[in-house]
Amino acid sequence: MFLTPYSITLPLASIVDAILKGERWAIAKAISILEDDGVQAREIVGMIFKHSGNARVIGVTGPAGAGKSTLVGKMIGAYRARGFKVGVLAVDPSSSISGGAILGDRVRMQEHALDDGTYIRSMASRGASGGVSSALRDAIRVLDVAGFNRIIVESVGAGQLDVKISSIVDVTIVVLNPQTGDSIQAIKAGLTEVGDIYVVNKADIQGANTLYNDIKSLVVDGRDAIALKTVAVTGKGVDELIDAVEHTLSKKLSNGYKEMVRKRVESELMDIMLSMLSKVVQERIKREDEEHRIIEKVLNKEMDPYNAAERIVAKVIRDE
Repeated sequence: MFLTPYSITLPLASIVDAILKGERWAIAKAISILEDDGVQAREIVGMIFKHSGNARVIGVTGPAGAGKSTLVGKMIGAYRARGFKVGVLAVDPSSSISGGAILGDRVRMQEHALDDGTYIRSMASRGASGGVSSALRDAIRVLDVAGFNRIIVESVGAGQLDVKISSIVDVTIVVLNPQTGDSIQAIKAGLTEVGDIYVVNKADIQGANTLYNDIKSLVVDGRDAIALKTVAVTGKGVDELIDAVEHTLSKKLSNGYKEMVRKRVESELMDIMLSMLSKVVQERIKREDEEHRIIEKVLNKEMDPYNAAERIVAKVIRDE
């Protein structure tokens, strides 16, 4: 039988060494381990963490149907033409049965699949807060240390799930198009506060100019943000978008970047701590008699849910 790195068990140190050399099998193996979210995932992060922080991360978000994946595909080509190595993490809605990612986004980017300077991976959101899981943050680190200096994260495109993406990227691109609704609907989606760049895609169809002008006047004016128009299927406007991304990155690096990274670390630590506390509470509820008694009191209307939750949390903190 022919053995590959996928079919044999390797020490984590060997996988990490291969990641640092940019070997694709090691990148794939590491991200799979990260998605399993076990002890090995934490060990990998511990080994690569000091090597991370060199890449710049770009978030692409917006309503479903805005053409994000097509636009990302064109951005890959534009960045490769400028000599950058590009990693893409497409965060897909999770399968309700398997927890796996739906791979539609990768299909639209297949023209870059054989390019050694490009790495594309779909990841499942798995119901994480804001569509952002620890595995996604750590997968960014893997691509970073593997030498990909521009990493694009495309989020699920499901309303509020898009907003959290801005907490893990350097530049946030919000993609809209006239077919997904007017500017008032876009504001209701909660996306108008997180973007650095607002792109009206499918700018060759009716209503694009109106949407562009509305976004410019209602969202961009008065803020340090940019509005652009693109036609992703033809590539029109993509070079201008890349210029805008690089301009925004340059401004952030020279003005307040350290504080932005500090806030990102705070956000990540908060997510990790909440996840850890959640697991502790869930385990306690499964095995502790007192927690079961509190649940029974809620069922019998002897205690309201907030008071019950407060009692359980207080007990966990006291006992721990």
